[in-house]
Amino acid sequence: MSKVTLGIDVSKLKLDAALWIPASRKWYSSKAPNDAAGVQKLLEWACTKAAVAPADCTVVLEATGVYHEVAAQSFRDGGCPVVIANPRRARDFAKGMGILGKSDTLDARALARYGAEAEKLVIWEPAPEPVRILRALLIRIDAVEQDLRREENRLEKAQNGQTPQLVHDSLQRSLDNLRAERDCLRRDIDDHFGRHPQLKEEFQRLQTIPGVGPATAARLLCLLRRIHFDSARKAAAFAGLNVLPFESGTSVHKPPRLSKHGDPMLRAKLYMAAIVAAQHNPPLRAIYLDMTRRGKSKMSALGALMRRLVHIAYGMLKHQADFDPGKIPTPA
Repeated sequence: MSKVTLGIDVSKLKLDAALWIPASRKWYSSKAPNDAAGVQKLLEWACTKAAVAPADCTVVLEATGVYHEVAAQSFRDGGCPVVIANPRRARDFAKGMGILGKSDTLDARALARYGAEAEKLVIWEPAPEPVRILRALLIRIDAVEQDLRREENRLEKAQNGQTPQLVHDSLQRSLDNLRAERDCLRRDIDDHFGRHPQLKEEFQRLQTIPGVGPATAARLLCLLRRIHFDSARKAAAFAGLNVLPFESGTSVHKPPRLSKHGDPMLRAKLYMAAIVAAQHNPPLRAIYLDMTRRGKSKMSALGALMRRLVHIAYGMLKHQADFDPGKIPTPA
C-alpha cells in the first residue's frame, strides 16, 4: 500500500480533500474546484505536505454519478493510484470506525482511512475509449426509450379521456421526435461497432448464446470489457447478482436475495434473457427445471440463470469462443 492516502469527497463544483499520513498520524485538509486545475492543485499540495511522489499517494473517492470522472482521470494522469470506492461500503466502513456524523470534511477523512486500512482495494483503470463510448450510447438510448414509453402511456390515457386535440397533437409530435432520436442512436451504435471490429466480433459472439439478443449482448460487453475481473464470480457480483443470505440463530430465516448492486438496466436485460433461456437454451432450461423441481421458486431459478449467463459470457470472451452447450454442466 502507498505511504499516504488522500480522501476526496466529490461534489458538482468542488473537491474536499483529507490527507492522512500514517507515519506521523496527522491530518491535513484542503479544497479545490472540481476540474483538472483543481486536481493539479490538490496533487501538488498533498505531495508537498507528505513529501512523497504521486505514485506514493493513493487517492480514494466515491463513485458519484459523473462528477467524479474528471477527478479520477486527472489524478491517474498525474501518476497517483486511484481507488473508486463503492459508496455503501465506504459508508459502512466509516460507521465501523465510529465516524457517525456526515459532512464533506468527515466524508473525505472516512475515505482516506478506508484507503489506508481496508483490504483488497482495487486500483481503478479507465475502460478503453471504445467501451466508454458504447456505454454512453447505451445509457442515452435507455433514457430515450424510457421517455418514449412514458409518452406512449400518456397518449393512451389521452385517447381514453376527454383530452383536447391540441394535447393529442403535442404528444404525437413528442413521440415522433423520440422515435427519430431512438433510430438515430441505433444507427450510431451500429456505426460504432463498425469502426471497432474486435468489439463487433465479441458483440456478435455473445449473441450465439440462446436467449441473448443485441441489447443484452451490448450491456454484457460493457460490463466485461469496462473492468478487468479476475473471475466470473466477481463479474456477477459487480452486476448485483450475488446471493445474500439472511439468517441468524434459530429465529431469523428469511429467503436469500440478490444484492442488486450495480447497473439495474443490465439486470433488467439479463432477466428477460433468462426467461428466454429457460425455454430455448437446452442446458440452462435443464438447470431451471431442476431447480423448480427441487422446490426453488421461479424467481430464484431465473436469478441463477442470470448469474449463469454472466459466467458463460465471461468464459466466452476470455477464451474467444462461441457458445458451446456441451461445456455447460447440467443436472444429472
